[in-house]
Amino acid sequence: MKTVFVVDDEESIRTLVAYNFERAGFEVKTESNGKIALDRLMSEDEHFDLVVLDIMLPDMDGLEICKHLRSNRNDIPIILLTARDDEIDRILGLEIGADDYVTKPFSPRELVARAKSTLRRVEPFQDEEKRSINSTALPVLRCRDITMDLTRHEVLVKNVPVELTPREFELLKYMLEHVDQALSRDRLSNHVWGYDDVTGTRIVDVHVSHLRDKIEPDPKKPQYIKTVRGVGYKLSLNPDER
Repeated sequence: MKTVFVVDDEESIRTLVAYNFERAGFEVKTESNGKIALDRLMSEDEHFDLVVLDIMLPDMDGLEICKHLRSNRNDIPIILLTARDDEIDRILGLEIGADDYVTKPFSPRELVARAKSTLRRVEPFQDEEKRSINSTALPVLRCRDITMDLTRHEVLVKNVPVELTPREFELLKYMLEHVDQALSRDRLSNHVWGYDDVTGTRIVDVHVSHLRDKIEPDPKKPQYIKTVRGVGYKLSLNPDER
């Protein structure tokens, strides 16, 4: 049974979210205080499979918690709860490592569906990390100076290791599997996040930008991940292509 950690200072929201996750077969733990929540997330005495994290919290806000977790290489999946008008906070949350966001007021069913989708995307990453180095080799994907070793879950750019989050890894993997193909934002959103509508297209843009920051010599003039105007993106074989 998967355990969801719901962090929100409003008791009514904690109760509503917990009820719906429990109905969907999850174990739920809750917290109302930001600093205490971070202590619990960093503790070895508790295990959570996913955290639903409100941005506005007493003592320490959700963005600070997210940033602290990622800076300490804690890859627990994070879904942010944000106010409808706080687009800057949503974008910032994605840039510092949140996996998804849901705006208040929200549908509890949608939140549970997003959580299931996030967990489905993370599980293959976790399973492959547990593979022995002597296990049957998985393919090595390459495009120009980029090499992705699926057995080791390792990415090299010009033979230099690059650390990616699970979402960034999955996004780059899909592009490497479809080199020189124009991939729409909807298609990338559907594959990496499990959405089949425009909900995730902004998430795609943010993660592509973050991925460029890590693999491109000059992210403002990308050589690898090219923008296909009116469509989306592609991993290009031609560095001079505009």
